[in-house]
Amino acid sequence: MEERMPLDRLTAAHSGRTPRRDHRAEPSVCPHTDQDTRARPGGRWRFWGAAYALLILLTGTNLPTPLYREYQAQFGFSPLVVTLIFAAYVAALIPSLLVAGPLSDAVGRRKVLLPAVVLAALGSMVFALAEGTAWLFAARILQGLALGAASGPLTASLAELEPTGNRRKAALVATVASVGGLGLGPVLAGLLAQYAPAPHVLPFVVEIVLLVPAAAVIIALPVTRPATRWRPRRPEVPTEARGAFATSGTAGFLAFTVIGLFLTLIPTYVTTLSGSKNLLLGGAAVALMLACSVLAQLVAYGRPARALELTGLPLLATGLVALALAGAVSSLTLLLIATVVAGTGQGLVFLGGLTAVSQAAAAERHAEVLSSFYVIVYLGVGLPVIGVGFLATVAGLLAAVQYFAGGVALLCVTVLIVLARVRHRDPAIRSAAPFRTADD
Repeated sequence: MEERMPLDRLTAAHSGRTPRRDHRAEPSVCPHTDQDTRARPGGRWRFWGAAYALLILLTGTNLPTPLYREYQAQFGFSPLVVTLIFAAYVAALIPSLLVAGPLSDAVGRRKVLLPAVVLAALGSMVFALAEGTAWLFAARILQGLALGAASGPLTASLAELEPTGNRRKAALVATVASVGGLGLGPVLAGLLAQYAPAPHVLPFVVEIVLLVPAAAVIIALPVTRPATRWRPRRPEVPTEARGAFATSGTAGFLAFTVIGLFLTLIPTYVTTLSGSKNLLLGGAAVALMLACSVLAQLVAYGRPARALELTGLPLLATGLVALALAGAVSSLTLLLIATVVAGTGQGLVFLGGLTAVSQAAAAERHAEVLSSFYVIVYLGVGLPVIGVGFLATVAGLLAAVQYFAGGVALLCVTVLIVLARVRHRDPAIRSAAPFRTADD
């Protein structure tokens, strides 16, 4: 759902004057946040500190990516087990998301985020001490619980702490930190595992050290007053946000199926095509895809949310087709091209989706709606790759990746057609320019 502007903003956009901010229509902070914290010195560092915490949590959950090939050799399991380990992470992450989002809206961000950091440190510790496949499952479950508890509250905190109340900028920082962590994890682990001692221990020790300042930042977050009493309830998206949630959630799901593929099987796919056993090479392929995602988001900042999705989906489909062809012709060059194009498309789709959902969510249920959005995208990360793992045991890794890439590309085109029709039917979506503050 495209960002809608009140009449005074539309008039101001055409007249060139600075629009008056309507705090009733677009609250810049959650109602139960201490409003005075925005004026205090250090508000800006709290905002960037929250971004750092999100970056480091995502980095830690993706440290194992380039190490799975070594774990396979050491513990003797198949590509299917790799995808099941990843699925266990998502299975823990999703209920954690559903509970933590509304809980943080009710009891405050710090009371949810500090335990999440502790769980993340425990997950890294279990990886560092791993002596068998069961340890890997346990570590991934702990990491899933940690990231699930932190994703929605940290993203909502960024929207609340942004010094000018600019939700578009907060959404950009959240997506860049999220995707940046996804990319930094494989590179850091691959680099340390290839060129430093204790390859299965040192990356996780570094992560635990990096979590210490993240915990300090969370302790310094503003105190919030509960707006409602928390109680367990089924996942629900408010009526006013459902249109944006349905379309952007579907597009985000497809975008993150590509993330799941790259985080689980593409490192092995790369080493199979190249014939190299360098651990950094597999992690670098994942990082290249995610770096292109981050760059695309930075370049496209300020564009309407729907336009980002309509541009990103065809790029995502093209990159997936090229990925399938790279395996068919055994071309590393084509694989690199596919990685760049798919990463660019993924970044645009993710930024557009998160921006649309964040803008549509009411302030008092902001973290809850964002957590529900993350449920959809993380389902995209976890569920489809299980099918790829099953297929790889039957048809081989190269064929499994090719079939998967082709199928997801077709779905991207289908969603693109649906979104284009929705935009064509809604004149407000076609004509409205994005509202940008002077601080955008």
